[in-house]
Amino acid sequence: MASVAGSNAVALKSAARFADRSDQKFVQISQWSPISGGFGSVQARTSIGLQCKSRRSFASSGVKAQVATVEQASTEAAQKVEAPVAIVTGASRGIGKAVALTLGKAGCKVLVNYARSSKEAEEVSKEIESYGGQAVTFGGDVSKEADVEAMIKTAVDTWGTVDILINNAGITRDTLLMRMKKSQWQEVIDLNLTGVFLCTQAAAKIMMKKKKGKIINIASVVGLVGNVGQANYSAAKAGVIGLTKTVAKEYASRNINVNAVAPGFIASDMTAKLGDDIEKKILETIPLGRYGQPEEVAGLVEFLAVNPASNYITGQVFTIDGGMVM
Repeated sequence: MASVAGSNAVALKSAARFADRSDQKFVQISQWSPISGGFGSVQARTSIGLQCKSRRSFASSGVKAQVATVEQASTEAAQKVEAPVAIVTGASRGIGKAVALTLGKAGCKVLVNYARSSKEAEEVSKEIESYGGQAVTFGGDVSKEADVEAMIKTAVDTWGTVDILINNAGITRDTLLMRMKKSQWQEVIDLNLTGVFLCTQAAAKIMMKKKKGKIINIASVVGLVGNVGQANYSAAKAGVIGLTKTVAKEYASRNINVNAVAPGFIASDMTAKLGDDIEKKILETIPLGRYGQPEEVAGLVEFLAVNPASNYITGQVFTIDGGMVM
């Protein structure tokens, strides 16, 4: 696009210079015409004047034609630019839903992944379409390799590629370590950590071929500081942070950016059910004194996923927690 516009700009300047030189040439002929009557008879001057107007008209037409060519090239180039294809896991509610809707509004084609909430996922998809965007839903468990492969295949079959991956799907099975069953530990590790590994590995294969891609992992501040009753969740999110940094180093040479977003307490159905006393204690730990909103997290994810200003950022962990972790 830049080269097309640049070459046409040169052509415009050349046409303008041609017009200027043409006018000067005919003005000189008019001044030094050997026709009797000093500087030329009225008839001669009129004839030459018509020639000047004709040349100026021709030059003007040429400039207009060049402008039209530039405009047409710009339009064709814009039409050829494909909207990015984004996969958002766990996108039927909460942060995942907000991210899917935000990317949809930003012009991305969005695959809305869900595990069980098919109705909610369909609503997210329809809302994206109501903005004039494109979306498909896919039901699958990202802790299962076959489901992940089928999800990636769905995106590629539908839109031809994968440009953005948002690893958001996650669960909690909270209890003190002394009471935690192995199944509670394993469920959280399988979905929250192994799921990120499987999705990243599968999507990166597509991105490597294009030498371009954005991967954003939704971690948590508890992966940085820990939390009582969440040994499984904290371990999984700490693992996601370590995975993010390693994958960023491995794929940087392929122009694939990998970052993590670590939210603190974000307003959700769960926080809405907390009692006043518990909520008061939580808010006392947050310098800004409030819960974050899913849309605020989604705004940060959107920046990392589609804003060109994020192209030089990789391997980083962004806390969005109202100041909990400083």
